[in-house]
Amino acid sequence: MSLVLGIDSSTQSTKAELRHLESGALIASGHGRHPSTSPPRSEQDPRTWWEALRAALAPLATHLAEVSAISVAGQQHGLVLLDHAGEPLRPAKLWNDTESSTQASAMVAKLGAEAWAAACGSVPVASFTITKLAWVVEHEPDLVDQIAHVMLPHDYLTFRLTGRSVTDRGDASGTGWWSPLTDAYRPELLEAAGVPAWLIDRFPTVLPPLDTVGEVADNDLGLPCAAIVAPGTGDNMAGALGIGLGIGDVAMSIGTSGTAYALSSFPTTDATGAVAGFADASGRYLPLVATLNATKVTDWTAWMLGLTAPELADLALEAEQGADGVVMVPYLDGERTPNRPDATGQLVGLRTTTSRAAMARAAHEGVVCGLLDGIDALGVAGVELDGRLFLIGGGARSVAFRTVVAGLADQQVVVPDADEAVAAGACVQAASVLGQLDAIEVSRNWRLGSGTELDHPATESAIRQRSEVRSRYAAATTEAAKVSLTGR
Repeated sequence: MSLVLGIDSSTQSTKAELRHLESGALIASGHGRHPSTSPPRSEQDPRTWWEALRAALAPLATHLAEVSAISVAGQQHGLVLLDHAGEPLRPAKLWNDTESSTQASAMVAKLGAEAWAAACGSVPVASFTITKLAWVVEHEPDLVDQIAHVMLPHDYLTFRLTGRSVTDRGDASGTGWWSPLTDAYRPELLEAAGVPAWLIDRFPTVLPPLDTVGEVADNDLGLPCAAIVAPGTGDNMAGALGIGLGIGDVAMSIGTSGTAYALSSFPTTDATGAVAGFADASGRYLPLVATLNATKVTDWTAWMLGLTAPELADLALEAEQGADGVVMVPYLDGERTPNRPDATGQLVGLRTTTSRAAMARAAHEGVVCGLLDGIDALGVAGVELDGRLFLIGGGARSVAFRTVVAGLADQQVVVPDADEAVAAGACVQAASVLGQLDAIEVSRNWRLGSGTELDHPATESAIRQRSEVRSRYAAATTEAAKVSLTGR
């Protein structure tokens, strides 16, 4: 039996899946935890990802000899700096590290938002890798001359597996120094960021979707040396493959962060900065909106109410849609979209009659409304959105999040059968490279787009209620934007 191995190295953990090459059937899975982080400084030692991968592969040991191809999907935007011995020079700054918000603002002020969008498809905010490299150059200048490799998190694991410094166009498109519009690095953007342009020689080679990195070189994990390694990609790009996303469909991922993205046949540019014009892992494009605050909001609310997350979800279902007028502005860790790194969360509409159930419901609705605003931004950017809405991520397992999304979305909502979309998508890429097939074709052959359709009320009353909830959320976030905090 020939198997493919898909690896999902996220913020919180590394997950690994083994799937049958021909059918895509899930054979086995495992996971290993990562150290927790707390923005505004959010950093991890890349070596802990390798140890988490080792833990994730332990339950798969009896099947590893049958692995023919491997792909690594990883959290986007993180900055990994290695020395000439291949060792980390410092902890990796992760996507949700917002210390570089000052550098991001300076970059946009220097070139202008329109120029950035035209150059690389996106307007940099603190989560983008280029801002993190600029922060290191400014705050830790003694490290610069020691840098031998500048990588993204998934690149690091691919490097450990093969010894090659490579990336893919999907993950590269989230750096701010590579353009999906021209399929090339943009040294002038480094200069605009105050980063020495010669560092571009330290960046990984960007491989096209069907290229092979090489075979497994590090057998420390028990993987067969004959197994080929695919270029890998970012977690969102792998997630799109893992649910069989098609043109017109949109995905809403509720995890530590929230994302909303769609498959597109053409690149997008958005000077407002709401939509990041990413490439995907199949040779197409993946315009995306990301929020910093998703399940962390409901986890925090549960803690504040002295509940577990499942108990909070049950409590939220006791309240009606609209949470009795209570609105949660979910900017607990600042926010990326809209770009408000210094913002804080707010709970609006409280009365002495407000119930705990209403507060629980408001927490879930605040997260979802922020992501629905993101889907609206995709439409404004010209992206086709006439298909289905796929709900993925850890939040998709929550009945409360399922109920809220189905009640507030304007599209039919589907929860895919694939439980771990990112790891499944990495398996798709591994099979695609091994067989030299279009990754989307592999997704369809494996029937990864199938799932459970949620009840989606479409009566006039339901539509009016959706509009009212969204309007209250918009009013609350507008007021929140007027609050300026300093010293965070």
